[in-house]
Amino acid sequence: MNHNPKLPDADPTPDASTKPAPENLSASSDTLLAQLQFNSQGLLPAIAQDYRSGRVLMMAWMNEQSLRESLSSGYACYWSRSRNRLWRKGEASGHRQKLHRLQLDCDGDALLLQVEQQGVACHTGRLSCFFYQWEADRWQIVEDVMIDPETVYR
Repeated sequence: MNHNPKLPDADPTPDASTKPAPENLSASSDTLLAQLQFNSQGLLPAIAQDYRSGRVLMMAWMNEQSLRESLSSGYACYWSRSRNRLWRKGEASGHRQKLHRLQLDCDGDALLLQVEQQGVACHTGRLSCFFYQWEADRWQIVEDVMIDPETVYR
């Protein structure tokens, strides 16, 4: 396993990370793709994080096609393992994720998408999919439902 992927040089512009995609992300997508260490199914774990607060919103999977679409459209697109197809986040709910920054971990085998969440990230109607917290020897729900999922996913 390659533990030191050669990453493209960072943009020296101080505010490059605040520019919305795709202007600062799509130009060198072939270079970015060449650095990735996909698993045996051709997938990478992708963590979506709110670009303002740093809150982790969700974890999903990306393949080369979904990553290319995310870079070209400026909106998060994942690979649905259960449906075996591209999953354009928000295609059913309207709760899209505008891509602001894309980061790669040190091993080249996990992605961090810093996004502007439009609506909620979780299909349960919560802002984050990480709403369970281990307390007093059990999992407790620590986040309220913001939107009734029955009204969103018909």
